[in-house]
Amino acid sequence: MRTLPYLDYHATTPVDPRAVAAMMPYFSEQFGNAASRTHAAGRDAQAAVRAARDRIARLIGASGEQVVFTSGATESNNLALQGTAFARRGRGMHIVTVATEHRSVLDTCAALEQQHGFRVTRLPVQPDGLVDLATLEAALTADTVLVSVMAANNEIGVLQPIAAIAELVRRRGIVFHCDASQAVGKIPVGVTTWGVDLLSLTAHKMYGPKGIGALYVRAKDVEPLPLIHGGGHERGLRSGTLNVPAIVGFGEAAAICENELMAESQRLTELRDRLLGGLIAGVPDLRVNGSLGHRLPVNLNVSIPGIDGDTLTPALDCIGVSTGSACSSGASEPSHVLRALGIPEDLARASIRFGLGRWTTPEDIDGAIGHVTMVVKRLRELEAQLRA
Repeated sequence: MRTLPYLDYHATTPVDPRAVAAMMPYFSEQFGNAASRTHAAGRDAQAAVRAARDRIARLIGASGEQVVFTSGATESNNLALQGTAFARRGRGMHIVTVATEHRSVLDTCAALEQQHGFRVTRLPVQPDGLVDLATLEAALTADTVLVSVMAANNEIGVLQPIAAIAELVRRRGIVFHCDASQAVGKIPVGVTTWGVDLLSLTAHKMYGPKGIGALYVRAKDVEPLPLIHGGGHERGLRSGTLNVPAIVGFGEAAAICENELMAESQRLTELRDRLLGGLIAGVPDLRVNGSLGHRLPVNLNVSIPGIDGDTLTPALDCIGVSTGSACSSGASEPSHVLRALGIPEDLARASIRFGLGRWTTPEDIDGAIGHVTMVVKRLRELEAQLRA
C-alpha cells in the first residue's frame, strides 16, 4: 500500500477500480475478437467496443464514428501529424506548431522536416506560456497544411485558447490538430465548440489503462493517411486487432470523468491553491512557472532559486513529483518548455512539477509542503557551507 504522497498524475494515473472491474470479463469470459462478426463472441466484443467508443465520444462532445482507437496519445499525434502531412503534401509543405509542445509532436515534426522535406515553424510562447494569436496568424502562409497546438501543457499546465486558434486556422482551410491528452477528463473539452479537426487523447492520463488512446477525426475531408496497414480496422485509419479489455476500461474511465469532472476539478483546484500557499510560506522566493489564470486545476510548476537542480531531484525522491515530462525524464538538458518561457537554465533545472489527482488528499498536500520546505532549507544550508 502506498504511504508516500504521489503527486505526479501528469505522468500517469492509477486505473480507477471501477474501470478495472469493467475490464476484467473481457480478459477471459468475454474474450472475443471485435472483428469477428460470424459468431456471438465476436459480436459481443464488437458491442462492448461500440459502447466504449460512444462513452469516450460523449466526453469530448463527439459522435462514436469520429473516434479512432490507437495505442495512446503518442501514436495519435503521429497519425494526426504524419497522416495529415502525407495526405495534403500536394497542397503545401508547411506545418506550424509551438515550441512548448510534447516531444511526440516536436519530434514528429522534426522527422517530417528532416526525412520528407516539410518546413516547420515552431512558434515561441510568451513568458506566461501562452501563444500570441497575432504571431500565430502571421506564421500562416498559402503553403500551410497543418497547425498543431496542445490544449494543456504537460509540464506547466497552461491552457491555450484553442477555440480562438481554431477560428484563425480553419477559416484559411488549414487542418487544425490539438493534443488534448492532458486536458481530457480534467477540464470540459468540446471538439465542436473548440472547432478542432483532429484531437488526441489517451486513457492513462484519465484513470484508464495504459496502451490505449484515440484520435478524434472530425470528418472525411480531414482524414489522415494511415500509418499502420493490414485488416482495415478503424475504418482503415489504424489496422490491428482491437484491445477490447483496454477499450472497455477507457470507456468506463471516460464515463466516470464525465460524471465527476466538475466536483473533482473544484476539489483539486482548492488543493492546488493550498499547495501553492504553503510552498510560498515555506519558500518565499519560489517562482511559479506559467500562467496561473489559464492553467489546469491539477497542475503546479515551480522553480526554486539558489538550489542546484542535480541535488534537488534526488532529495525529493520520497514524494512522487517530477522535474518535467515523464517522456523526457532521462534527458540531461533542462526542460525545453521552461526554456521556451525564457527561464534561465539554473532555474529550469531547479524546478518541480506537481500533478494532483483523484486520490490526492489534504494530508498529501501538507506532507509535500513540509517535505519540500525542509529539503530546500537543508540544501541551502549545505550550499552556504560550501561557499563559506
